[in-house]
Amino acid sequence: MKIKASMRRLAAATAIACVALPQTLLAQEAIDDSPSAGAMVGDLLVARPIGVVLTAGGTAAWLVSLPFTLLAGHAGEAAETLVVGPAETTFMRCLGCRETGYTNKDVEQIRAAQGEEEVEDTEDEAREDAAEDAEATTGGPAADADATPPTGNQRRKRK
Repeated sequence: MKIKASMRRLAAATAIACVALPQTLLAQEAIDDSPSAGAMVGDLLVARPIGVVLTAGGTAAWLVSLPFTLLAGHAGEAAETLVVGPAETTFMRCLGCRETGYTNKDVEQIRAAQGEEEVEDTEDEAREDAAEDAEATTGGPAADADATPPTGNQRRKRK
């Protein structure tokens, strides 16, 4: 009896662990962990130099194998594996990060910078349009380029 009860408890505990463990692992991946200072230093002093050596060695191996891969029609796959893969790992990840590619922080900063440039361009275009409208209504250059253009009723009154 005691053995059956303990086996049931063990089976229940195992089932609960099997259900709960993947959820906690996925939750840990969702958290944005910025790399520590030690990870950044280790990446800079150890991983990046090794990556540069692997990229150069992969490039040399790809060049040596190029005549054969061209004949087989797989030069692109060889380049992807021997050159592009190590180059991406070396040059296209943040310092201390384990994943290749840009983080969402980078994308958000780029989008914010582009948005600010578009706003400035739109403001400049609005000023130019206002100056052109002022020249058209007065018949000469505008005295103040930042002035608002006259509305339709104001244009009719002037004519």
